[in-house]
Amino acid sequence: MHQKLKLEELGRKSISEHKSSTHIDVVVFLDNIRSMHNVGSVFRTVDSFNLKKIVLCGITPKPPHREIHKTALGATESVEWEWENESVIALERYKKEGYTIVSVEQVTQSVSLSEFIFNPEKKYVIILGNEVDGVSESAISLSDFCVEIPQDGTKHSLNVSVCAGIVLWEAFHQLT
Repeated sequence: MHQKLKLEELGRKSISEHKSSTHIDVVVFLDNIRSMHNVGSVFRTVDSFNLKKIVLCGITPKPPHREIHKTALGATESVEWEWENESVIALERYKKEGYTIVSVEQVTQSVSLSEFIFNPEKKYVIILGNEVDGVSESAISLSDFCVEIPQDGTKHSLNVSVCAGIVLWEAFHQLT
């Protein structure tokens, strides 16, 4: 018979243990995300997969804010983050640091996420775009790859926090 584990049985790291641990070299880049709930949800996902950091760009709201904290459940304290007004500035900096830039967007040359190989020898920036407009053209132009999540329903997109969960799980799964 299955029995749910109690919180103290989960063996979770403390915030200080998490901050001092080695993170997977994936930077999650939020390109003009509007919703504070989506931002909080991505913080929580980045924490759960032990990824390096989040870059909040443009109009993306930043902590501290009650609405972000509501869905982040404390992950804004454990996840390193930075804010940049212009996505191009931050992306060019990461490119110079040797990161592979991957946009999650439906474009003419996009690769299905199910076929994309994350190389453990590389470090990645994964860009997630605005809830209506998607990843900006300027960010796409700096991308080394664009990936899309295969879908078979009547809708052509997923909520950005759901999309983050799927793509970041795949990166975590392949890189660990």
